[in-house]
Amino acid sequence: MPRYFIDTNDDDTFVEDEEGQDLPDAEAARDVAQAALPDMARDKMPDGDGRTFCASVRDEAGTVLYKATLTLSASWSAGLKPS
Repeated sequence: MPRYFIDTNDDDTFVEDEEGQDLPDAEAARDVAQAALPDMARDKMPDGDGRTFCASVRDEAGTVLYKATLTLSASWSAGLKPS
């Protein structure tokens, strides 16, 4: 079974997966990467009005096969920001 590495970045911290996971194929690794994004967002929210969360999949050779990004972009309407 191939080994895949899921690296993450939450705009503050980059975490390089040094251990990896044995998964059946790249699609399973993609599923793991996508599933990580909401958890990352929950851990860091709320913390401002903008943040980007990324998870990427590398194979055993170090080639990035897939990258998923979740972006929060928010702003107050003119004159409606609470004090």
